[in-house]
Amino acid sequence: MLENKSDRRRFLKATGVTLALPMLESIPALGAASGGAKAKRLVCVGGYLGFHQEAIYPKETGRGYTMSQTLQPLAGHRDDFTIFSGLDHRAKHGHGEWANYLCGQKVGKVSLDQIVARALGQSTRFESIQLTAGQASRHMSYNHDGVALPMIQRPSVFYNKLFASAADRAHTEYLLKSGRSSLDLVRDEAKRLQGRVSARDRDKLNEYFGSVREVEKRMTRQLNGIDLPLPRTDYKLPGYDPIAPNLMIEAEQLMYDLMVLALETDSTRVMTMFLAGLGQVFTIDGETLQAGYHALSHHGNDEEKIQDLVRVEVEHMKCLENFISQLKSKTDAEGRPLLDSTIVMMGTGMGNASAHTNNDLPTVVAGGGFRHGSHVAVDPKSDGAPLLGDLYITLMQQLGMEVDRFSNAKRNLNHLFA
Repeated sequence: MLENKSDRRRFLKATGVTLALPMLESIPALGAASGGAKAKRLVCVGGYLGFHQEAIYPKETGRGYTMSQTLQPLAGHRDDFTIFSGLDHRAKHGHGEWANYLCGQKVGKVSLDQIVARALGQSTRFESIQLTAGQASRHMSYNHDGVALPMIQRPSVFYNKLFASAADRAHTEYLLKSGRSSLDLVRDEAKRLQGRVSARDRDKLNEYFGSVREVEKRMTRQLNGIDLPLPRTDYKLPGYDPIAPNLMIEAEQLMYDLMVLALETDSTRVMTMFLAGLGQVFTIDGETLQAGYHALSHHGNDEEKIQDLVRVEVEHMKCLENFISQLKSKTDAEGRPLLDSTIVMMGTGMGNASAHTNNDLPTVVAGGGFRHGSHVAVDPKSDGAPLLGDLYITLMQQLGMEVDRFSNAKRNLNHLFA
């Protein structure tokens, strides 16, 4: 175990490179969440164009439901997530109201992630991190002053934010492009550290360093533009966007990988990711879809467009599945799988993009120490029907926060996880 206070750092530094460390029992994390909290981290993912309700909602409710088409990629994690139907904020309708997803009934009010960040993020390097896969067309996070927070679009910028200071970002990019690893430059210090920590921490460091190398390899492929051939499309790339819009799903995959590293290193405990939806035409399994993502979401009940739309949404779930798998395979400082101490929510502010309605918002909640495995269906027309904000109160309470209201919601849904 490490005794010297000067050794109680969570970074390795050498030759101008700073590498964040994973959470280690031998190096106590600063400002850890309350011991009574069952969860310590929150990740919120929001799909701008929503999810086709007939494809994502199981036909049955409770624990014995049949996995729906859109949720099928998550079948192996059945006991790790809950799917909610019928919840919303009783908000206005329209694309402009999408941001009620995390804000509640009124767009521009402080968002869920920023409420949590104020409680949990004060002792981490970044109080919160906001990301987008694809070009963001709406805001997702708002601070306590009602100011919309910018989102990071380029995975390389996110990577540099995690692992490089402003002074050595160019150097890090050079390392990535040259195929060298930042681990090469901190190897000696890493070896010294591995010789002074517990056996379990040594295993954790080996696992973490392997993850860093794998992400760096993927980053190198993306930076060099050789990950996958660019699909043909008549969509014109914006001049200010270095990432092709039709490669949004590839960017989404990489963002999830980097989010795992951010959580594993305790660089932040609160993250959001916006899944954009504009005119990009995706190629899935070698087949180019018949229309852009936005056009597919406005399907007008055309069965062929709906089929293609669901194919895109299944790809989003595949990305989420990989994220959940990684969180299950990594451990926190207490030896628990990261998923057990991380609440992951995927949802949307758009119930039916084709009709521009903002009610009945599909919501998936995974991890966080909850009892999962059910489809919870709410009848919004029933007297006293719960709100999406009631679920948010439950999430915050699971994070150890003493709250009893969010926007127009004034109760929790704790009983649904009992």
